[in-house]
Amino acid sequence: MRYTVISPGIYTYGAMLIAGTIRQSGHTVTLKKDLVAAKGDTVFLSLYSTLHLLNPGIRSFVEQCRKSEGTCYIGGPVSAYPEIVLGELNPDAVILGEGEQTVRHLVAGAKLQNTEGVAYRSAQKIVIRKREPPVSIEHPLPLIPADIGSQSIRGASAYIESHRGCSGACTFCQVPRFFGHAIRSREIPRIVAEVEAFKKAGARRIAISGGTGSLYQAKNGRLNPDAFVGLLSELARVMGSANVSSPDIRVDCITDEILDAIKKYTIGWVFFGIESGSDAILKKMGKGVTIAQVSDAIRRCREHGLKVAGSFIVGYPTETPEDYEKTKDFIAEQQLDDVFISIAEPIPSTPLAVLVAKTPKPENPIFMPTTGEYRSLGLTEAEARCFDLMLHADLSKPALHVTTDAIYDAYLTEAKKQGREIRAVTELLFRYHRESAPTP
Repeated sequence: MRYTVISPGIYTYGAMLIAGTIRQSGHTVTLKKDLVAAKGDTVFLSLYSTLHLLNPGIRSFVEQCRKSEGTCYIGGPVSAYPEIVLGELNPDAVILGEGEQTVRHLVAGAKLQNTEGVAYRSAQKIVIRKREPPVSIEHPLPLIPADIGSQSIRGASAYIESHRGCSGACTFCQVPRFFGHAIRSREIPRIVAEVEAFKKAGARRIAISGGTGSLYQAKNGRLNPDAFVGLLSELARVMGSANVSSPDIRVDCITDEILDAIKKYTIGWVFFGIESGSDAILKKMGKGVTIAQVSDAIRRCREHGLKVAGSFIVGYPTETPEDYEKTKDFIAEQQLDDVFISIAEPIPSTPLAVLVAKTPKPENPIFMPTTGEYRSLGLTEAEARCFDLMLHADLSKPALHVTTDAIYDAYLTEAKKQGREIRAVTELLFRYHRESAPTP
């Protein structure tokens, strides 16, 4: 039997891991990022964005796969809401959550009704057979594609996995709900062996994923700086410090030792998910930190000679004009080295999705027409804030940035694109009944 793993557009770590798991089980497997499979193939389709569920090309591919005597399983982050996946794409089954063990059973010939960790239709009803996450996350080497060196995800050829789980509870984030709050870490020698394999295959830069890199080997809410420093040191030994990044860090998960190690063993950047300059919004987002803590973390990073980037979310359903102005003021005061702006996305299975499902459209900034200075552009309030904050952030960076017509148009196009996509996701959420949304 032929097996094909597909991750549309990019080679995600999860797709490479599943392909490696199938290979270790003794089967021939092909990893692709385009929607192509031979007749009769068993396809594992790894979907990492809710927007994939609305993609006509993906829907057509799944339908054609099943019509051509093949089998199509869908996994990845979208498996957190199997009812929507089955309703929109109608695959043979959805592989729930951490899928390695489930995939092993399926390629060994197990029937769906006898397999935990799947969801499927039976007599027009949806059957969900959940499985608790495994205690260990050690796994075989991923199947690394020969062209991995040509891939760039925020500058990295690949994001490797050091641990799973997150101690945070951000309302918009899927990570702790997908992997749990407990931190399950891999052993350094296994991670290093994997990085060596990526380098041999042509990877140019490796980044650490996992939500917050410095939570590596944390236990009971306590950081383990020595373990994290040891990990970065080993990765730098293999790749060179100019080719290692550990970008995503919580502002309450840093120590002097951690910051020194990031400076010494990586490209020297820290990426904070700041999200808002308003304490009220941070509290509603479940960030668990205050603006004072964020400011202190930025100061400490700079004392250690690090560059600091920050992400911000606008258009949160309860964000007031005053909250938004506080975010603008914060960005102006901090003069971050780089800034990323996004409109709040209600990923199904998150508390934000519950809030959005309960919010009438006229009160949701993603649908509310703006009445401010950008009203002539036909933007919604969320789009207007996204566009405005992009322009404002450029003016607040340490180096001089000139807003040319091309930059203006690019930011406007991006804000409109985000608006269209978030409205599409929100409408999808509405279609599957507000009362079915999970509780926070």
